[in-house]
Amino acid sequence: MPTVPTGGLTVVVAEDSVLLRDGLTGLLTRFGHRVAAAVGDAPALVAAVAGHRPDIVLTDVRMPPGFQDEGLRAAVALRTRHPGLPVLVLSQYVQRAYAVDLLDSGDGGGVGYLLKDRIGQVEEFVAAVEDVAAGGTVVDPEVVRQLLRRRRDPLERLTPREHEVLALVAQGHSNRAVARQLVVSEAAVGKHIGSILAKLDLPMTDDTHRRVLAVLAFLRA
Repeated sequence: MPTVPTGGLTVVVAEDSVLLRDGLTGLLTRFGHRVAAAVGDAPALVAAVAGHRPDIVLTDVRMPPGFQDEGLRAAVALRTRHPGLPVLVLSQYVQRAYAVDLLDSGDGGGVGYLLKDRIGQVEEFVAAVEDVAAGGTVVDPEVVRQLLRRRRDPLERLTPREHEVLALVAQGHSNRAVARQLVVSEAAVGKHIGSILAKLDLPMTDDTHRRVLAVLAFLRA
């Protein structure tokens, strides 16, 4: 595994908050690293990486122009465009979809995802920066917890009877046919299906489409 350069790291920082951007710059400089560019939006981040070829990128998730997930999307794109580029994402919250893409990018090395609260733990934070720059992987414990919850079997929340109902629906049976097979009323089947759709957190669309999504969840599991 590569080590931190003797003269310190060359870093590009992307953070729309001027106060935090200056704070990160001062903190990294105090520990012997050089901030080649400190920018406030995603396009500037991409340009700074192309111009400076840093040892590591530190980027926020929400940045101009849309203040959604521009920084995280830029990080994923940069990892694709510059294989092996270490990236440490800093966030106030966990953006799970892109977090998975980021952590899966490359060979999974040289990447990190930390909540901004960790910056206050100065020495541990700088150690995390150096670890990611050296090819390591650093993931905030809260990010791990949320990703694990996301990857749990979505059917775990269903009762045994709801599993039976969903299995029959997946076989193409109507509510009436399910009721006959389970020897219950059609109204009871409808109630079970409503509970299944709610527990699977399916989007509020028409019932037919939600039934299809429920069947897909059953098949994936």
